[in-house]
Amino acid sequence: MKIQKHATKSLMAEAAASWGAAAIRSAIVERGEANIVVATGASQFEMLGALLAEPDIAWDRVTAFHLDEYVGLPLNHPASFRLYLWQRFVSRLPLPLRAFHYLNAEVTPDAECQRVGNILKIHPIDVAFVGIGENGHLAFNDPPADFETDSPYIVVDLDDACRQQQLGEGWFPTFDDVPKQAISMSIRQIMKSRAIACTVPDERKAEAVQRCVEGKVDAQAPASILQQHSKTVLFLDDAAASKLPS
Repeated sequence: MKIQKHATKSLMAEAAASWGAAAIRSAIVERGEANIVVATGASQFEMLGALLAEPDIAWDRVTAFHLDEYVGLPLNHPASFRLYLWQRFVSRLPLPLRAFHYLNAEVTPDAECQRVGNILKIHPIDVAFVGIGENGHLAFNDPPADFETDSPYIVVDLDDACRQQQLGEGWFPTFDDVPKQAISMSIRQIMKSRAIACTVPDERKAEAVQRCVEGKVDAQAPASILQQHSKTVLFLDDAAASKLPS
C-alpha cells in the first residue's frame, strides 16, 4: 500500500480519479474491456465527480459492480446506494456502461449475494474505488471483519459506530432508522482487485486512518488489510492524514 497526501479534498479527489482512470484505460488497452467496483458515501462525492471528468475512457467497455447496499432499503429512499450511484455516476457518464450490476437488497439478501457474486466471478476487477469508515470498515465489513470467507458478497451486521456514521452524514433522520444489516463485498473479494484506489477525506476519519496504516493487520481495523495489497494507493487530504507522521 502506498500513501498520497493532498492539501485539500479537491486535490485528493482529482488524484484518486486520475490514478483510477489510468488503471481503467490500461485494462481496456490490454483486454478490450475493464471491470470496476464503485463505492458510495459522502467520502466519494468529489472523487466520483472527478472520475466523470476524466477524458478518453471508453465507458461502453466498462462493467461496474456495486460495493454494498443496505438490506431492505427501497430504491427511492434518500440513503439508497443504488439511487446514489445512478444519480451521481451512472446517469452522468458520457457513454453508457457495458453493464452495471446493482445490489438489490429488497429481495432475499442471501440469494442476491449469490446472484451478483456469480457474475463477479467471471469479471475479475481491474480497479476498486473504496473508502474507509470511521470505525475502520472496508465496504460494510465492520470490525471484527471476516478475513476468511471466499464468498464474493456476504450479509453483514452493521455495528453501532457504523450506523452512527450514517446518521451523522445525514442519510437518516434518526439512529433507529439506520438499517442493521447490509450486503457487502467481502474483504477477500476486494483484495482480489488488481488495483485499489482508497479515497479518505475529513478529520473524522483520521483516527481510523492511523489505526489502519500504522497498526497491525487486524480484523478489528478491517481496512488494515490493504497494507497487504501491493497496488493499493490510499489518497488522503490533510485532515484525514493529520494523525500520521508528516
